[in-house]
Amino acid sequence: MALQLWETLKEAIPVYTGLSPATFFTVLALFFAVYYVISGLFGSSDRHYSPRESEQLSQPPPPPVQLGEITEEELKQYDGSDPAKPLLMAIKGQIYDVSQSRVFYGPGGPYALFAGKDASRALAKMSFEEKDLTGDVSGLSPFEVDALQDWEYKFMSKYVKVGSVKSAVVTDGAPAEEPAESTDRDVAKPAEDGPSESAAVVTEETPLGADAAKE
Repeated sequence: MALQLWETLKEAIPVYTGLSPATFFTVLALFFAVYYVISGLFGSSDRHYSPRESEQLSQPPPPPVQLGEITEEELKQYDGSDPAKPLLMAIKGQIYDVSQSRVFYGPGGPYALFAGKDASRALAKMSFEEKDLTGDVSGLSPFEVDALQDWEYKFMSKYVKVGSVKSAVVTDGAPAEEPAESTDRDVAKPAEDGPSESAAVVTEETPLGADAAKE
């Protein structure tokens, strides 16, 4: 049976390949040798790091922790420099946990400078400049506003919101309002006195007009 199969192969190889059986098996052996060498060169590193990668994959990131309202200084603590803390980023004052995208926003990633900050302006302007790493979105063009809106939709659909950035509020606002009220009163007083003075002027002028009419 084996001899019959061998004879069949010897007859079929020249017909389908145009090569003699010896040449065909030589080419086949060379192909497997080259494949083995190439797979050894490029696959050795994967075999070396695969255990570590499998460990990382087997350990999912911790569930997002709700932080509530925090300041910009507190947000900087979550820039990825501390692996024990989640990786956070804010857009339009809303903080999102981007730990699942640490390869992009973590240390060494292409968007690492956005982590731990409200980078709304930088995202809107497609900028990597330090001056644009802020939540100030005033003066943006319509195109930049649309771009920022697209980023916000992406974050809302992909990441979990864990808090918000505390807006800077002037603590002495109440005292600042008191002078404004007093000035309003001061301005109102002349306004109240105004009609009486004008009325006095009118009453004073009326007799003059009457005397003029008599003359």
